Amino acid sequence: MLYKELTIQYEKGLKSRAAALFVNEASRYACQILIESGNKKVNAKSIMGLLSLEIKQGESIFVLANGKDEKQAINGLSTLVANNFAEED
Repeated sequence: MLYKELTIQYEKGLKSRAAALFVNEASRYACQILIESGNKKVNAKSIMGLLSLEIKQGESIFVLANGKDEKQAINGLSTLVANNFAEED
């Protein structure tokens, strides 16, 4: 199992569009991916779970990945967050 702390710098936080992009990226991987914020853990592949965390700009989350492609998942999600959810052209 791998985990990484990520700080959400996107001005709108992890809401609608950003959450959808996050779930889309997480769904590309076979491993189990959980997001932990405060004392809550949710499935990173669940839009409703992610939205329930109500992550705002400047808040940190922990991404936990467990499975054969866990390293790729952590790297992909880290890149998405680092790029402020900018879609590639």
